[in-house]
Amino acid sequence: MSELDATRTRTALSVPAVLHMVCGKIGAGKSTLTQRLATEPKTVLISEDDWLARLYPNEIDGIEDYVRCAGRLREAMAGHIEALLAAGTSVVLDFPSNTVKTRAWARSVFERAGAAHCLHYLDAPDEVCKARLRARNLSGEHPFETTDEEFDQITSYFVAPTADEGYNVVRYS
Repeated sequence: MSELDATRTRTALSVPAVLHMVCGKIGAGKSTLTQRLATEPKTVLISEDDWLARLYPNEIDGIEDYVRCAGRLREAMAGHIEALLAAGTSVVLDFPSNTVKTRAWARSVFERAGAAHCLHYLDAPDEVCKARLRARNLSGEHPFETTDEEFDQITSYFVAPTADEGYNVVRYS
């Protein structure tokens, strides 16, 4: 290995990987933002919707199904995400960090990996989110459709991040 290659390797290893998390209501723009964040070097995107659609086709018909399947997915992916972070690869996690519990799960992942973190909070009004959902539903390009009623039900579980949780938050309005 040349001296230049050794220096590059040391530099790459000294820059900590980052776990990027997203928080925002359905339709707030989380997946759009995660796709943009994942264009950075040494960064991978892991999309909950893609994995759920492939692992549980036609099995998610309501919130209870989603909670069960998403919990299994988080459990299965935690070690893999930790390994990526520990290896110096940043991860953009397109999993909604919309509750204290889901954010705590993500915290356990980046802390075990010794990685940095950033919680991207998309604060969009309900009517904007609903309009985006209607357009997404019409496009047929998303694996799941969400009605206005489902939006209201799911949004009732949403908890915005607070300073006392101790995350590095970037807020988008």
